[in-house]
Amino acid sequence: MHVDFSVELGAEDDCLELPWASPDGALRYYDLRRQPELLLNIQEAFENEELGHFLASINSPSSMFESSKCDVWSTRELNEEELIYGAECKFACYVDLVFTYAQSRHSFEKHEELARTICGLLKRVPEISSAAEFMIRRCYFTMTPEEKQEGFGITFYLSGYGEDENAARSHWNIGLRLVENALLQISATQRK
Repeated sequence: MHVDFSVELGAEDDCLELPWASPDGALRYYDLRRQPELLLNIQEAFENEELGHFLASINSPSSMFESSKCDVWSTRELNEEELIYGAECKFACYVDLVFTYAQSRHSFEKHEELARTICGLLKRVPEISSAAEFMIRRCYFTMTPEEKQEGFGITFYLSGYGEDENAARSHWNIGLRLVENALLQISATQRK
């Protein structure tokens, strides 16, 4: 598995927001940490059992993270860097993650440490046709309608590659489980 992390804190870079809602209100944030039953409202998780399992696990009490947004897709359009997998198809997702505890949400150092640690753990796994990238981004946490606090979050991208969608999805699923296990291992270590 290829893994890497980056920092995107420039004025033009994407930012996270928590909670969030689409302009028409059709899509919005669901607090899966405090209301796990709301997972049924997330279409991507409903259509992808593996993603649903990942979100349930990451938002569980054994995790020090929570998710805020996600998406999943499949494509046959691969960029030049992805050609090393010799694949015809890519199955991919992203999940926006934030720390559960407020003091960690505002620490760039905690986010950088997390990114380095998870990349270190994932570089030890057997080689599979998948890639994970963790992007540290600015996140705006709305406390009240009048008050927003600036902090950080991580957008996690995962791609699985294969000769068709089934093979790509299989590699994606293995990668997703590996990332889930690494995040839970980091959570367990932080509690000690």
